[in-house]
This record gives sequence, C-alpha cells and structure tokens, in this order.
Amino acid sequence: MSKSYPSDLTSEQWELLSTLIPLENPACRPRCVDLRAVINAIFYILCTGCAWRMMPHDFPNWQTVYYYFRKWRLDGTWEKMNHKLQQWVRVVEDREPNPSAAIIDSQSIEIGTMVSKAVGFDSGKRVKGRKRHFLVDYEF
Repeated sequence: MSKSYPSDLTSEQWELLSTLIPLENPACRPRCVDLRAVINAIFYILCTGCAWRMMPHDFPNWQTVYYYFRKWRLDGTWEKMNHKLQQWVRVVEDREPNPSAAIIDSQSIEIGTMVSKAVGFDSGKRVKGRKRHFLVDYEF
C-alpha cells in the first residue's frame, strides 16, 4: 500500500492477529489477496465510518474486503479474535486470562427538563431519566 492510515496495524499487532485468521481451505481456490491489507481496510471502515464503496483505492477491492468481513463475522472469527485479544490484555496486566466473577450494578441519572426524548422513571429511586448498567469483572 502506498499510504499509511492511523487505523493500520503495526507489525506487532499483525503478528498477533495473523495467528488467529483461519487458514485457507485446500479445497477452494488459493487466496490472491493480502489479508493484512484486508484487515487494514476493515479497520479503516470501522474507524472512519465511511461506506464500503467509498473505501480508498489503495486497499483491496471493496467487495473482497466485505466478503472477508462478512465471512469472519458469520463463522465467529471476529468473536474468537476479540476473546483471544481480551485474554492477552488481561495476561499482560498480570491478571487471570478469564475473569472469576463479575459485579453488575445500575445507576439512574436525571436528565434536563428541556430534553424531550423518551425517558423512563425509576420508582425505587424516584428519578425520571435514564438508567445505565455496568458489568465489571472481579478477581478474588
């Protein structure tokens, strides 16, 4: 690729992710696209929010990028990548790879009187507004 974008993977990040990408199926045609460029294109789309068809031309064809994005979403590759990266981050922070417990809490927040969007009422706390929920992992 000729340009470098802020969303592009570093070499270390690519080494980490390349091991999580499924191997090509020997029964299918061999891959003729660079998967690092495909992942960089997917991250570009996710970071900028642009349409698939408006992707810069120095990335692979948008149909190819979308094909891999959709295939990996449907077969659970993205979910596996996210889970594995979460475990690696926890290990780097000297924590167990998987949380041993979780704490769930909620908070009711009053909103301004001029806000006309749909709001609820928390009868336990007698607050009209929004309610947000938190989930925090905890280790014993």
